[in-house]
Amino acid sequence: MQQITLGDVSITRVWEYFGPVDMTPDVFFPDSPADIWEADWLAPHFLDSGTGIVNSAIQTWLLRSEGRTILVDTGVGNHKERPYSPVWSHLETDYLAALARAGVRPEDVDVVVNTHLHVDHVGWNTYLDGRQWVPTFPNATYLMPKADFDFWNPENGHRPLLGRGNQNVFEDSVAPVHRAGLTRLWEDSHRIDANLRLDAAPGHTPGSSVLTLTSGTDRAVFVGDLLHSPVQILEPDANSCFCENPAEARATRRKVLGWAADNNALLIPAHLGGHGATEVVRDGSTFAVKGWAPFTPYSEQR
Repeated sequence: MQQITLGDVSITRVWEYFGPVDMTPDVFFPDSPADIWEADWLAPHFLDSGTGIVNSAIQTWLLRSEGRTILVDTGVGNHKERPYSPVWSHLETDYLAALARAGVRPEDVDVVVNTHLHVDHVGWNTYLDGRQWVPTFPNATYLMPKADFDFWNPENGHRPLLGRGNQNVFEDSVAPVHRAGLTRLWEDSHRIDANLRLDAAPGHTPGSSVLTLTSGTDRAVFVGDLLHSPVQILEPDANSCFCENPAEARATRRKVLGWAADNNALLIPAHLGGHGATEVVRDGSTFAVKGWAPFTPYSEQR
C-alpha cells in the first residue's frame, strides 16, 4: 500500500530512488553515538549492515486536498549535472511514470511544495526539453521559501556549508521556474488550504520548512530534512552533516518532534525508507518510535 487517508486528505508515496547514499553514519551524522547504529532494526531500510552505508529514500508525497493535487518535494530529477554530488548526477529514473501510476500527469499538478532548495528536493521542478530546462508542472504554483531562494541564488554570494554540493541546482531547477512566473516565494508561514499550512523551520537551511496537515481529528507533519534517519528521533541533537546552522537545526527538530508527540501526529520526513513515516512519543528528554505508517517498503513493492 502506498496511499493512506488522513481526514479529508489522501497521501500517496511516489518513489524516485531507494538505496545507499555513499556515506557511513559517522560521516552523515557526525553527532550521533556510534553504538546507536548497532541496533538490528535499522537494517535494511535505514542502514546496509554489510557495507555500513546509510540507506535513504528519495520520494515525493502526493497529496489530494480540497480538489487540488499537491506534490511535496520533487526529488533529484533526470539528466542533471551534479559534479559534487555524484550519487545524484545524470540519473535516468522512471519518476514521471511512477507519478502516472499514481494517477497524475504533470499538467494535473496544482501546487508544488519545495520544503527547501537542496539538490534532492527540487530536481523534478524541471525537465530537459532539447537543450532547455523547462517547468515539469506547467500549471502548478511552486511554493518556495524566500529565505532559501535568496540563500541559494548564486548572485547573492553566500558560502554554504554544503560547499559546491548544490552546484547548478539553482540554475537548472529553480531559476527556470521563477522565470516562467510559476513561483510564489513565501516567508514565515503560508496557508495552502483549510487542511495544509507551511511554516518556517530553519536550521537545516535558512528557509527549511514544515508542512502541517490538520483535518478532522487527524494530524501529520511533513518535516523535509529535519530528519534523515529515525536515529534522529532517538537522538534529536544529532544533526546531519548538511545542516547550515547546527544549533538552530537541533532546536527546530526538538520543537517539531515535541509537537508531533503531543498531538499524536504522523511524522513524515522526506527520506525515510521502510514504512516512510512514524508516530513518536516522548521518552524523557528525547523521543521514541511509537509505530510505523502502513506504507509498503520499497523492497516489498517490486
